[in-house]
Amino acid sequence: MKFFRLDLLTLLISLFILNSCKNESTIGLGIKNAGQLSGALIDTSTIVVNTTYEDSVITSGLSKNPLSYFTDPVFGVTEASIATDLSLPGGGSYTPPTGTITIDSARLVLNFADGFYGDSITSSYKVNVYTLNEPFKDGTAYYNTKQWSVNTDNLIGSLTFSARTHDSIKVYNIIAGKPDTLIRVRPQIRIPILSSFINQNLFNANTTTLSSNSIFQSNVKGLYITLDKTKTTGPGGNIMIAKGDSIAVYYRAVNGANIDTAVVKLPILNMAVNIKHTYTSTITNVINSKSTSNNLVYLQGTSGLRARVSFPNFLANLRGNLLKKDSDIVLNRAELVITPAPGSFIPYRPLPKLTMYRLDLAHQRISMQDGDPADTRYGGIYTFGGFYNSTKNQYHFIVTAYLQDLLLNKNISYGTYIAPIDTTNRSGVDILNTPQVAARTVAVGSDKSSANRIKLNIIYTKVAKQ
Repeated sequence: MKFFRLDLLTLLISLFILNSCKNESTIGLGIKNAGQLSGALIDTSTIVVNTTYEDSVITSGLSKNPLSYFTDPVFGVTEASIATDLSLPGGGSYTPPTGTITIDSARLVLNFADGFYGDSITSSYKVNVYTLNEPFKDGTAYYNTKQWSVNTDNLIGSLTFSARTHDSIKVYNIIAGKPDTLIRVRPQIRIPILSSFINQNLFNANTTTLSSNSIFQSNVKGLYITLDKTKTTGPGGNIMIAKGDSIAVYYRAVNGANIDTAVVKLPILNMAVNIKHTYTSTITNVINSKSTSNNLVYLQGTSGLRARVSFPNFLANLRGNLLKKDSDIVLNRAELVITPAPGSFIPYRPLPKLTMYRLDLAHQRISMQDGDPADTRYGGIYTFGGFYNSTKNQYHFIVTAYLQDLLLNKNISYGTYIAPIDTTNRSGVDILNTPQVAARTVAVGSDKSSANRIKLNIIYTKVAKQ
């Protein structure tokens, strides 16, 4: 048997290694004296979460406009229609071409925008275009609840189509005096418009009507674009339409022996969306159940549903169970974890992003401290969180500063919400209601039987008062 001597150098190295070990829970703050203790807490009992309706929202001036007829087996039916203005070519006075004019075709062009949600494979859609009975006023703030007066007896265009939102198409490019050529354009819907509508309001209109855009718009008040729910097959979907575009009119002008083809465009400069949700009894019952925390929480885009979240026992639990009169708590990290219910994202994927905000004394939306660039504790949009992690099937929000301010009585909670948000903004945290995202998420709330229930993970340091 051999014995090895533990020399002085080995002993010093061992002491150095042991002395360097620290508790990994103390993220952000070090222990300054023996009176400080650190720990971790997973808190689920103090979280109350309830599904509620979204606020009404201005839908005029959107960059993406939902055109929808979607039957969701869990949520119910979503319908969204678009009202637009219509302008003279060039936006000023217009003089029709001379000679004999024959319209070859007229197409209302609607460009797809990113954000389709629903069934793009088995569903087909029929879109109808009517005229408005009331003028679409430029500069007016129209809400999603606006009920437009529509001349349903004046159907000026319709088209049955499939939602191929990423498939470009080829159209003829008309060049005066030269042969027409085929060009590839971005994915779009091209709805045939009656030639009689164009002749009546453009080529055969009197000079007074065509003398200014305002007079033209007082006669042609605007368009109303809607999906025909009796002719839409399958579950349907929510289609996002880009702002603007036009009615493109392709015509032939005959002047004696000269025959030329040309195109004139009537621009659409403004749009507004009317949105209607018809919910299932499941959703209605959950919304009406405000006395207890929901086991399942329903979040829906197109200005549908959000969730109110609160921590009513947070202060009492932390201070009562963890503190003594001679100590206080510093939160190193507080993270809210939200998990979609298993199976709820088949066949419809969860929302790609959520936001979280709070209300001020006037019940206006303001940023969470952790998501506010004006707060020195703000760590950026990606640190704050809200993005869906498909690998973990979770959303995470950092709420450290928010809860720390509650602990120190620097902040009073007037309401805190989690809601759908668009993914377009990559530089800041959006908190305003938006209809520009159409997806939905069914998340696990306070279901005690589920391992996926909403959680608040806290890493704290217990600090001895000096």
